[in-house]
Amino acid sequence: MTHPEKTLQEGAGARDMQHAAENTVWVFGDRRTETLYGLSLRALSAARGAASSLGGRTVMVLTALERLDGSTPPAVEAVPVDEAAEAAAAGGADDVHLYRIPWLGGAPADAFAQALADRIAVSGPRLVVFPLTDLGRETAARVSALTGSGLIADCIRLEVEEGRVKAQCPAWGGTVTAEIVFADDRATGLVTVDPYAWMPGEERGIPGVLESFAWDEIQEQAGCTLLEVAAEAGSGQSLEEADVVVVGGAGLGNMEGFGLVRDLAAALGGEVGATRPPVLSRWVEEERLIGQTGKRVHPRLLFSVGTSGAVQYTAGIGEAGTIVAVNRDADAPIFRMADIGVVADARVFLPHLTEAVQQLTLRRMADALTGAAGGGEGDGFGGRFARLRSQYGWSLEALAEATGESPEFIRQVEEGLLTPPVGFLLRFANALKIDPGLFLRQEQKTLLRDLRAQAFVKRTRNYSYQTLSPGAENDHLRAFLITIESRQTHKPVAYKHEGEEFIFVMEGELMLTLGNRAHHLKPGDSRHFNSDIPHKLKSVSNEPTRCLVVLYTP
Repeated sequence: MTHPEKTLQEGAGARDMQHAAENTVWVFGDRRTETLYGLSLRALSAARGAASSLGGRTVMVLTALERLDGSTPPAVEAVPVDEAAEAAAAGGADDVHLYRIPWLGGAPADAFAQALADRIAVSGPRLVVFPLTDLGRETAARVSALTGSGLIADCIRLEVEEGRVKAQCPAWGGTVTAEIVFADDRATGLVTVDPYAWMPGEERGIPGVLESFAWDEIQEQAGCTLLEVAAEAGSGQSLEEADVVVVGGAGLGNMEGFGLVRDLAAALGGEVGATRPPVLSRWVEEERLIGQTGKRVHPRLLFSVGTSGAVQYTAGIGEAGTIVAVNRDADAPIFRMADIGVVADARVFLPHLTEAVQQLTLRRMADALTGAAGGGEGDGFGGRFARLRSQYGWSLEALAEATGESPEFIRQVEEGLLTPPVGFLLRFANALKIDPGLFLRQEQKTLLRDLRAQAFVKRTRNYSYQTLSPGAENDHLRAFLITIESRQTHKPVAYKHEGEEFIFVMEGELMLTLGNRAHHLKPGDSRHFNSDIPHKLKSVSNEPTRCLVVLYTP
């Protein structure tokens, strides 16, 4: 492609181009991220089909903001122009237009719309296609207001019949498809398209040129200033790209109930979505909204939990592979589109489902650990361990603190450089609130029971403990006799767990720290507390401190 530089000028010569270019179809390219530009290339496929039927050319429009003072504009152009232009040509664009736009700090969509409106007035394309992204929606609406052009939104199919553009769009929450046309076929029409309704093109366009158009100034909307551009926080996987999505609805009752959706998504390694009520109730971020006014997802597996199946929501999940619905109302509309339906109270059913998923995951990890295969970042124990830690949102440092190990130890486990002892796996399972027995073969369980029945089990140089209730490892109530060496701590960091705890000092003196408060206990003193409060034990006497500890776990 050649790269001639052209400056935007209004005049008779430019106006004469309108008739020659009237059947061209333009596509607005969103270069903020590679993912968003990929959606623009899908929109290009829609445009190319329409242009072919009209007998015109397809043009990809790229934009570049340029500050007048020469400073760097915000990070809204992650895909370089040369790469974007080549990808457009490979995907079916006949020409690529680059708009070099002076930027004064306002909303980027405002500047883009001004430039597009100017060029539409000069060249008069038959159709301008925008990908259905936040920037595409906003820019299309602004262009429509500036030019008076008709705008068709949320198109899933474009056709041309007898020279007239027809768009098919979901209506009534996706239950019907409406066919919409422009009132004036002679004027430029605007359309936003659902990118996932088309695949990226594989046929190159007719070799054309990369034309660059420059503006001396743009009249930006007063009172609108861009303050910051930042990457979305998260794991890096977007909701639209997720292979597994768990969606929560109003049936979960409250924020605590919605937390069950987060737990299941973590266990499955998926992403969390929501219907409108949880978003309005602030149980979840608005970016997680799925539906007609939110995001459209196409995962391999989708769980729809506590959702009635309103059409506004189901419009966003129509492309899911397998849909599993959980709702206590057997007549809920969601069951009409679900592949698997579970009639149950989601708040009762979900914990059991999550536990089953966790058990399967850990069983596979245990098989990898006890097998002869090496670790590493693949399918061995280390790789699975790393993925499970990531799914539950644990950093190396946080998990090290919860298990009493160092971050370097955990890193070596994940890299397959060492095999962790059973004790570490049990503490790891406790941190994730999952059944530790899944890591143990039967002979390991028997050995562990025998060890716990012995009088003392040396854990560190600082303390030891005696199990006073051997064989009750899986019971709710257990008792221990703990001995902490003089002036030493029980564990290097404060720890917590579910349930309640009772401590009775038999010999020596104990400093019990509960949260931010310290309690000095002498022989005969005791404390009963909720063990989900971070707590820490330390001997503060010149001789070992012996304590009776009774644990209750749900």
